[in-house]
Amino acid sequence: MLETIREQLYHLHLELPKNNLVTWTGGNVSARDPETGLVAIKPSGVRYEDLRPEHMVIVDLDGRIMEGDLKVSSDTASHLYIYRRRPDVGGVVHTHSPYATAFAALGRPIPVYLTAMADEFGGPIPCGGFALIGGEEIGKVVVESIGRSRACLLKNHGIFTIGADAEAAVKAAVMVEDVARTVWLALQLGQPEEIAPENVARLHYRYTHVYGQK
Repeated sequence: MLETIREQLYHLHLELPKNNLVTWTGGNVSARDPETGLVAIKPSGVRYEDLRPEHMVIVDLDGRIMEGDLKVSSDTASHLYIYRRRPDVGGVVHTHSPYATAFAALGRPIPVYLTAMADEFGGPIPCGGFALIGGEEIGKVVVESIGRSRACLLKNHGIFTIGADAEAAVKAAVMVEDVARTVWLALQLGQPEEIAPENVARLHYRYTHVYGQK
């Protein structure tokens, strides 16, 4: 089932260690098939170098396993909670990337100090409260906290990102860590000044409507 999505997820998962967003077996990517509504997600505890397309587990939105021989990710229920409440979301990513997770450890959102943040996220990266792993609780915090952003920090935990598809969600995860690192470096030198909301809106519109090939 979902052979093309399984293959895509395999390659997208390799982007996580490549971009220093995860260590060992932490983190995961999921994708929702727009035709069937089924979701493919990484199996639990499998190292990235051992991961193969056929290892991805297929579930429905209620968490029933439709296909797959391996134990499903412990974050599956939270991914599915997000999909059920956000029909616009086609991909979800969870990471523990170090600089962004440092902000999460403090329960601190990341203000818009950089044009790259305005471009990609259209506002600050919020930080939601603490939630335990294994059920829907983390998904609930993400939905309640993420607002119009494509990324949300989770207090004492890590990062969730969303996108129209899995590739967009992975890109958002890469960008979260990139801007978090730059903001951390800036804070060592002094106190950055936030970009005015009207300029954030203009930058985000240009990036989403004008920049790149259409």
